Amino acid sequence: MARRTVLLPALLCTLAAAPLAQAQQAQRPEVAEAAQRLRQQVVDWRRDFHEHPELSNREQRTAAKVAERLRAMGLQPKTGVAVHGVVAIIKGGLPGPKIALRADMDALPVTEQTGLPFASKVKAEYRGEQVGVMHACGHDAHTATLLGVADALVAMRERLPGEVMLIFQPAEEGAPPPEQGGADLMLKEGLFKDFKPEAVFGLHVFSSVQAGQIAVRGGPLMAASDRFAITVNGRQTHGSAPWNGIDPIVAASDLIGTAQTIVSRRANLSKQPAVLTFGAIKGGIRYNIIPDSVEMVGTIRTFDADMRKQIFADLRNVAEHTAAAHGATATTDIYDKEGNPATVNDPALTARMLPSLQAVVGRDNVYEPPLQMGSEDFSLYAQQVPAMFFFVGSTGVGIDPATAPSNHSPRFLLDESALDVGLRALLQVSLDYLNGGGKAGG
Repeated sequence: MARRTVLLPALLCTLAAAPLAQAQQAQRPEVAEAAQRLRQQVVDWRRDFHEHPELSNREQRTAAKVAERLRAMGLQPKTGVAVHGVVAIIKGGLPGPKIALRADMDALPVTEQTGLPFASKVKAEYRGEQVGVMHACGHDAHTATLLGVADALVAMRERLPGEVMLIFQPAEEGAPPPEQGGADLMLKEGLFKDFKPEAVFGLHVFSSVQAGQIAVRGGPLMAASDRFAITVNGRQTHGSAPWNGIDPIVAASDLIGTAQTIVSRRANLSKQPAVLTFGAIKGGIRYNIIPDSVEMVGTIRTFDADMRKQIFADLRNVAEHTAAAHGATATTDIYDKEGNPATVNDPALTARMLPSLQAVVGRDNVYEPPLQMGSEDFSLYAQQVPAMFFFVGSTGVGIDPATAPSNHSPRFLLDESALDVGLRALLQVSLDYLNGGGKAGG
């Protein structure tokens, strides 16, 4: 399989500024021991979560299981944070820094098509409709992995320097409107008020990365995400006499096509990438009735703040004037206060911890990915403290990641070796940072 990008040129140049880098070339023996001891347990946890997925702000069972297992480790988790979040602190027996580790717990309104023996058969209501529910993004793996890391850290607590906050977060995929949730609500409720970490770490299993590899980059990694809704209002009439009404379906169709030019012809893509996507259209109920209105929802992904504002303005302009050309009207709502900012890894912290990732899978298996148009509310933690977020390969050897079912697909298939890599990587990063002391970046 051809490597899609070269190996971390920017970070490798920065390593000279990281005083601890040269001491972090080997995988710690306690990491290898913990991984061997916990390997099957983490797989079992992940399969249980996978079989019983829950939508955003509905993670009752998942949160209860997480809290139960943390208590069994001797921890005292705080539950009900930001609806169903679970937070616990591991206090080491030695003085040292404070860090935070985060995993997300929610699933998606997707009907699973993997054929796994532990495939989800869960149904739930989403936006007023019955839907299948699936861990189509891999949050089941994240939750199980962090539980494994927690178990390993607790086992070595007496000789552990510093303190570790475990964040099991609900609603990363976004709370259903008008609810609040996710990282934003956790921070609003004071997550870092009494425990301010020096650094926060997180990971994401990723289908476009081969199993056994890790992808990470300093600086911008994932795009900002904004949600929009457009309602096109016409005038209902019989389908046999469209001249007696105003057809919002035709207007909406024209609007969608014209809106594609916002990115393809108006955004300066030589500066930064951008995406505008319509995700759902709803209008009408019967084959021979032209409805009064059509509703559309979608997402905008950007890295540049000025481009983001311009796309907002262009979308409102296109919606209003395209609808008017058909005799209809359009109302555009852009929920820019609810979206996620771009996920930006602290460059110095990422350079400093790069050898930790290389120690786990080897230098040749850690590479710098291109900018990702996907979004993560981990970005909100990264606005508070130095952060590093990395991708763990989830597509099995022998399968081309370029053609494998992607995250959010009903056929998204996790190679469970990602659980072992994720556990070892997050544990190695944690122990290297805690034993190194000092502020992020040295």
